[in-house]
Amino acid sequence: MANVQLDGIRKVYDNGQVAVHGASFGIADGELMVLVGPSGCGKSTLLRMIAGLEEISAGTLSIGGRVVNDVAPKDRDIAMVFQSYALYPHMTVAENLAFGLKLRRHDRATIERRIAAAADTLGLTPMLAKLPKQLSGGQRQRVALGRALVREPSVFLLDEPLSNLDAKLRHSVRTEIARLHRQLGTTMIYVTHDQVEAMTLGQRIVVLKDGQVQQIDTPMALYERPANLFVAGFLGSPAMNVLEGRLLRDDGLKLHLDSGASLPLGAAQVPEAWLQRPIAVGVRPEHLQPAADGAAAFQARIEVIEPVGNEIFVNLDLAGQPLVSRVSPRPLPALGQMLPMALDGACLHFFDPGSGQRLGD
Repeated sequence: MANVQLDGIRKVYDNGQVAVHGASFGIADGELMVLVGPSGCGKSTLLRMIAGLEEISAGTLSIGGRVVNDVAPKDRDIAMVFQSYALYPHMTVAENLAFGLKLRRHDRATIERRIAAAADTLGLTPMLAKLPKQLSGGQRQRVALGRALVREPSVFLLDEPLSNLDAKLRHSVRTEIARLHRQLGTTMIYVTHDQVEAMTLGQRIVVLKDGQVQQIDTPMALYERPANLFVAGFLGSPAMNVLEGRLLRDDGLKLHLDSGASLPLGAAQVPEAWLQRPIAVGVRPEHLQPAADGAAAFQARIEVIEPVGNEIFVNLDLAGQPLVSRVSPRPLPALGQMLPMALDGACLHFFDPGSGQRLGD
């Protein structure tokens, strides 16, 4: 096992495109760190630089305290699982697992021991004699994981390994990866564009946008205190509602939208300097609820109702401003009807609409 340290890592291609802007952070020994962001944000490029598959333009990369900028991939003591399974179709599961070990000239006893251990860990023992074409997608991905596992590396790198699986298999293999990490305690760096994978797998998460690190923290810290509007909107499903307007003290604190609508903010605490100024207010869908009797309320029109079993997503329109509320199953008015709503003032997020940065921290 090993820690990984990035200091000012930068990637600039020959055409001048900057893919990663000076990323600096550390990954502790035995930690599962997730790199997340939209397509093109630089997360896979960053992972490939750690693997040695992309040249580092500037900065220092250390694995286990050793600077590896100029170290060949095979000498970095890492193993990588790619988006595609990349299995040899003419080889059995056992032969796929053994291939890398044979290239490194391990003895037969070591190869057999490692294959048996990895197959037992991943539930592949009954499939060792099968070809990849005889396996399901989830089983093939487990073989790809096993091929990395038998290496017994210091660091596992996983580049969107679940993107080719359907929803049910994604959940199953995601659980398998989390269990594997707990069992092995090995350092893992996991790349995904799926915020659900990031939130459920990562001990910490690095959020990237346009090659720049936006925020690094635990999943719930990112959810509860996003550093800027991008992080606020990217993490959470449905996304955070963001309303822009001016804060006024008018029989209590209220947000006046440009459309003329006015929202009571209840017990919200906001920096006094931002009164009378343009501001962005964020509210998670679970903190926007049908108003109880006596609650400070505003009226919004029901546009779409999405029941998903244990909860309902209610899509609302407030004078042209779309809102989404997450509520428990209950009777609701018909589409097109007005619904009294209230914001939980203690759970609001305030941002500078110009810079997008969180206020009050």
